[in-house]
Amino acid sequence: MADPLTLFTSIGLSEQKAKETLKNDALCSALKDAIAQAQRVLGVAGVDKATGTLLYTMASRLRDPKRLGFLTDHIAQRKICTELQLAAALEFVKSHPQDPINQQEFESLCGVGVVITPEQIEDKVEKVIKKHKDQLLQERYRFNMGLLMGEARGGLMWADGKMIKNEVDMQVLHLLGPKTEADLEKKPKAQKAKAPDGEVKVKEELTMNGELKIEGRTLMDELRGVALNFHKPGENYKTEGYVVTPKTMDLLKQHLEFTGGQIRTRFPPEPNGILHIGHAKAINFNFGYAKANDGICYLRYDDTNPEKEEEKYFTAIKDMVEWLGYKPYEITHASDNFQRLYDLAVDLIRRGHAYVCHQRGEELKGHNPPPSPWRERPAEESLVLFDRMRRGLFAEGEATLRMKIVMEDGKMDPVAYRIKYTAHHRTGDAWCIYPTYDYTHCLCDSIENITHSLCTKEFQARRSSYFWLCNALDVYCPVQWEYGRLNLTYTVVSKRKIIKLVEEGTVRDWDDPRLFTLTALRRRGFPSEAINNFCAKVGVTVAQATMEPHMLESCVRDVLNDHAPRAMAVLEPLKVTITNLPEGIRNDVRVPDFPANEFMGSHVVPFTRTIFIEQSDFREVMEKGYKRLTPDQPVGLRHAGYVISVQKVIKDAQGRVVELEVHCCSSHEAAEKPKAFIHWVSEPQKCEIRLYERLFLHKNPEDPSEVPGGFLSDINPNSLQVIDSALVDISVSKAKVFDKFQFERVGYFALDPDSTADKLVFNRTVTLKEDPGKM
Repeated sequence: MADPLTLFTSIGLSEQKAKETLKNDALCSALKDAIAQAQRVLGVAGVDKATGTLLYTMASRLRDPKRLGFLTDHIAQRKICTELQLAAALEFVKSHPQDPINQQEFESLCGVGVVITPEQIEDKVEKVIKKHKDQLLQERYRFNMGLLMGEARGGLMWADGKMIKNEVDMQVLHLLGPKTEADLEKKPKAQKAKAPDGEVKVKEELTMNGELKIEGRTLMDELRGVALNFHKPGENYKTEGYVVTPKTMDLLKQHLEFTGGQIRTRFPPEPNGILHIGHAKAINFNFGYAKANDGICYLRYDDTNPEKEEEKYFTAIKDMVEWLGYKPYEITHASDNFQRLYDLAVDLIRRGHAYVCHQRGEELKGHNPPPSPWRERPAEESLVLFDRMRRGLFAEGEATLRMKIVMEDGKMDPVAYRIKYTAHHRTGDAWCIYPTYDYTHCLCDSIENITHSLCTKEFQARRSSYFWLCNALDVYCPVQWEYGRLNLTYTVVSKRKIIKLVEEGTVRDWDDPRLFTLTALRRRGFPSEAINNFCAKVGVTVAQATMEPHMLESCVRDVLNDHAPRAMAVLEPLKVTITNLPEGIRNDVRVPDFPANEFMGSHVVPFTRTIFIEQSDFREVMEKGYKRLTPDQPVGLRHAGYVISVQKVIKDAQGRVVELEVHCCSSHEAAEKPKAFIHWVSEPQKCEIRLYERLFLHKNPEDPSEVPGGFLSDINPNSLQVIDSALVDISVSKAKVFDKFQFERVGYFALDPDSTADKLVFNRTVTLKEDPGKM
């Protein structure tokens, strides 16, 4: 046989494609075997390019090597001679992993022996054109030609697609004639469709990854549409990379009998920290996919590391899941299965797939740790040693149980069990050995009959060990699917780094409103709907998404604009005395909660001789473009129906303006309409206002090239401003913690848990409009 490069180019591959193939050992070997067999079938030394192209496609897409000869025979004998037939053949062998293959069923489903003549194509297209003739004549070239193609192909399944397209183009041209200028004009936009209640509509826009989100498609639509090409329950074996064993089909049958074909997902956080904005996408994805497809989703705590787990984290995680609007089907724990996991580990040793190792932790670090000298230790010896580990007869780090597998990232023999003399939150001192994520996760998925194990992209390197371990123990094997992680700029979400920020006193705790933990966002006043809407905008994508905070803040404004009632607050008060109102007068002014829709309610605030306005709403010297109050320029008072004019400016010993004396008149009596209407308060309640800015100065505070001194050196000194002498109208006096308001002309605010009966504390959630300087 010729050298591989020459061989591959001889069957029609370009030199570049042939060189790429040579770099892939598995593909190279499969293609050489296929060519050799095809030559034997044909009885010639060469293979024509049409056959060679099909052989390459087959070798590159075939996941079950034992079917290579079977498909090669059909290609060489010209029984499979189109890409369409080959695609059907590959799908058939993937969905029929067990022997023997039903030859008659295979050939029927792959169109073997079916010949479609040009005359048949012409007749079929003619019938389709005739069916849609009136609409074609009306819409001309704006008509969806794909519809014609689809209907024509429907009756000619194994026809050459190019031949059908050419025939459609020719007959349409014959009917309509050449395109005119009118045909080339853009099609008018269709009317926007409303999303069903409770579902988040995704607008047409480019995400940070350049992916297009289509108007009218909701997150639930995407999840129902299995955007990542998920398998159906029980059809796990159709997933790329899934390993089929002699017991797979029986185990899947048992799985289907137990679940009834229901979709089952799980959200499996570690209870060693607070959930952050990235987890919000995971929650929406796991719970949302189950909800969209009438399935169930577990909240499963991955509690296998007792050193870092605390009760407050278990509680906070559950609270955040429910805050985002999801109710777990059941709350479970990895620790529920500690005994079963231990028994399975014993079975794994007996099968020769695991061994007790004495290499220290430092020896196992890095990408190329030395192979364990205990890898071939007899199973009987490992069983004895594993039992001694269980009974606490080794020191921490003196022994581990390792699995005999090499993972995608080159990590060899990952640890399954390690020794930790730490009491567990739930099981106390019952165990001194604890399973690792690599061992626990897939087995808990199997035990709970999970259909789709959804995880972020960094776990892709664990997929092979996931499949391997389930198959090594002959238990039901779910499918792990990876999706893109959601990240935000100008923040850190690492638990270790957040703890460092707390320890350094940079932030108060995990729920400090400058962080992007979910508890912090709730405390700041972000509505859960806005976070879910943001996740919907990011969409179901395999690519990692790194978004700007202002995109999340935009979602927040959209929700609060519709749901946060209006109130008036003055952050830097300036006293105003209305001299032409008598002492003791008190009028009630009705203020709409939502000015755009007065039917949504209102509240009453007092209007007296003394009011307070913002200091910035008065200037002693008139400046060009300034439209608010000056000695020469009156201003209107929002909702009150009055216009005030300055009579006297009162200053303190330092020359600062401390009070204004003004005259008021009805806005109907004013000589001219004022250029602006400002907000005010009267008989107000004193409160504390906390204004937040970004915690970090740079977009990527963890990037050494951007912040050489590390993230702690990048703290924004102006990330928090506290105003302790602000005034707010009495309509908010009975607000509850986390209640949200729009303080007119100031921003959106939420009541903080630090509030007391004597002093309300408000966090600014977001400004009314995006600051164009924040890029």
